[in-house]
Amino acid sequence: MTYFIDRRPNAKHKSAVNRQRFLERYRKHIKRSVEEAVNRRSITDMERGEKISIPTKDISEPVFQHGPGGARNIVAPGNKEFLEGDKIRRPSGQGGGGGAGEGGASNQGEGNDEFAFTLSREEFLEFVFDGLELPHLQRKPLKSLEEIKMVRAGLARDGVPSRISITRSMREAYARRIAMRAPIKRALKEAQEALAAEERKDPVLRNPARIVELKAEIERLEKRIDAIPFIDTYDLRYHQLAAQPQPSSQAVMFCVMDVSGSMTQNHKDIAKRFFLLLYLFLEKHYEKVELVFVRHHTAAREVNEEEFFYSRETGGTIVSSALNLVNKIIEKRYPAGQWNLYVAQASDGDNWDDDSNICRDLLVKQLMPQLQYYAYVEITPHDHQSLWREYETVAAQFPERFAMRQIVDAGDIYPVFRELFKRRMSQER
Repeated sequence: MTYFIDRRPNAKHKSAVNRQRFLERYRKHIKRSVEEAVNRRSITDMERGEKISIPTKDISEPVFQHGPGGARNIVAPGNKEFLEGDKIRRPSGQGGGGGAGEGGASNQGEGNDEFAFTLSREEFLEFVFDGLELPHLQRKPLKSLEEIKMVRAGLARDGVPSRISITRSMREAYARRIAMRAPIKRALKEAQEALAAEERKDPVLRNPARIVELKAEIERLEKRIDAIPFIDTYDLRYHQLAAQPQPSSQAVMFCVMDVSGSMTQNHKDIAKRFFLLLYLFLEKHYEKVELVFVRHHTAAREVNEEEFFYSRETGGTIVSSALNLVNKIIEKRYPAGQWNLYVAQASDGDNWDDDSNICRDLLVKQLMPQLQYYAYVEITPHDHQSLWREYETVAAQFPERFAMRQIVDAGDIYPVFRELFKRRMSQER
């Protein structure tokens, strides 16, 4: 069996293969540290990597060593306190640790040394989203010139010098020289053999005129061979490029949030973290992701990100106004045949009782047939209200594309997110 090892260094002159092997070997330790980092830091800091520490005892490996063996007598120069035969007290373990752990040296004389290294942003997000997947991720065609890729489409005899195929051109030239020289070389060989035969004849029988004629013919044929060009314009071959449409993955994420008086700034901050986490997850799977922010109280509006999270409103809540607006935006700007559509809704559960069944009908009849996924999070420690109960009927009809969870505080965001997008065992098989 043949093994190929890629020893090309990366930009920092470190072996990328060895790094990937290390990350895979200690995947469980690194994943645990990443989960702790996610719970510790703000989701807005997800754009950067993370410094990970692994206890040295977890990465140590057994090795064979040769011990000194037997009894040894040594002389330590400069010793004024001990004589031969004196017994030295065992160290108490309070000093000389050199440990870099949180607690320094323990009372057993063992340090808490740790091995620290930094994960890049891509590696950090890889561990954050490990085991997660996007339901119904699809690649849809783009009707855009940006998605046209120039690819090689064979060879041609005409083209620009920058696209010349040296190898193919030399091959064509070599074949042409062989083909053109072959009949001339045969004629040259025959003339040379005839001249040799004529010169071997007896001087009495030899024909001087014939010898002169053969020598002239040989000279003419050799000039013809030398006149054949090494390469000709006929031999040149050029790479052809053709425009090839490329399938593209693009998605739009609708962020829908209740901004009525019952939604406090703490509720909005929790919702923002959930939206950011979902956006990073979409970015990982799609080449192009667009964001649409829809906020609502009794009426819905499409706004920018700053106004979406920080503008204050008062009044009641009509969720159907936001769902109607999302449906209109999809029909106008994001046709389902070209875009993968995702909706993330955050609310505290308040809604007019007469409006909740309208929301259910809008989702079942208009939105869900077009969407890849709908994630609803209810940020409240209280009991669910009518909106949750109506959404449960939608989830029953679309179990693979509609998910809903409750969030009480910021610490629930990451576990809830993993629950919403965990890989289904049926799809793994």
